[in-house]
Amino acid sequence: MPDPSQALQALAGQLRAEDTPISPYVVDPAEPPTLGELAASGPGAAAAPAEYALVVEAVREGYLLHYEQPRLLAGHDPDLALLAGDYLYALGLDRLAALGDTRAVAILSDLISECARRQAEGDVEGIPLLWREAAESISLAPA
Repeated sequence: MPDPSQALQALAGQLRAEDTPISPYVVDPAEPPTLGELAASGPGAAAAPAEYALVVEAVREGYLLHYEQPRLLAGHDPDLALLAGDYLYALGLDRLAALGDTRAVAILSDLISECARRQAEGDVEGIPLLWREAAESISLAPA
């Protein structure tokens, strides 16, 4: 996948090919990978922009499976959504760790934690901004 704009299609393809309980529920994405493209756009992701886009979109899909409407799965039950969400969190962070970018791993790990806290407290209004800020931070060159 050489193009960050194909991150969601690539992720959907991977999930279908894995032959897991998630596979039968994978659908084609109907929206662009906006946050992945943002993360991939800067010098912080210059070594592998398409991989950074996929990572951010995998973690985002994990969040959506836990708390909102997913973009890549349909027709699944709530229990599968939780398990799939956990799987996508781990998939994204594992691939990011394989790139050796511990700074970006920390950014996404902190984001997952903060979003969970806000969801639990019913303080969801600022969550979209948190996602945007995390993607922008990942795009920046390490200090």
